[in-house]
Amino acid sequence: MAKYNITEIKEKEASYRTLVSPQMMDELEARINDVIIIQKKYRDKNYSAKRLAEDLGTNTRYISAVVNVRFHMNYTSLVNYYRIREAMTLLVDKRYRDLTMEEISDTVGFSNRQSFYASFFKNTGMTPREYKMKQMECHPVLQDKPKKRGRKPGSKNKTNRVWDNRK
Repeated sequence: MAKYNITEIKEKEASYRTLVSPQMMDELEARINDVIIIQKKYRDKNYSAKRLAEDLGTNTRYISAVVNVRFHMNYTSLVNYYRIREAMTLLVDKRYRDLTMEEISDTVGFSNRQSFYASFFKNTGMTPREYKMKQMECHPVLQDKPKKRGRKPGSKNKTNRVWDNRK
């Protein structure tokens, strides 16, 4: 007599795969990429799949189907993926060194620090702070202070030329 009742899991075809034609899926994928990535709507905390569907003139089921099939994740995971990618860039950029984790979280579109940390860990396997420290350790040049640009204080287009009026 078998101790465990183990049956093989049969993979069933998801109904959403046939919901959208391949041509429409290509078109929606390109338009989703444009809105989410190019226009950086992932930074907007309130930009939902419903608003995306409205902007693209379609419905949320089609958006969900395309994101699942083409990106292999759900809408929230897709948006968070791009937020984390940008956060990773900001964490090692010298120009943003003085930003707190809350400010970085807010800049890339998270509503709160907790969801930022959870999503960051899920995507990278480490916390934002661990990531930043590891990058600084691997690339010591990141620890240098950024050079200030612009004129020195008090040099408002003054010329320090001495004209020789001798003939």
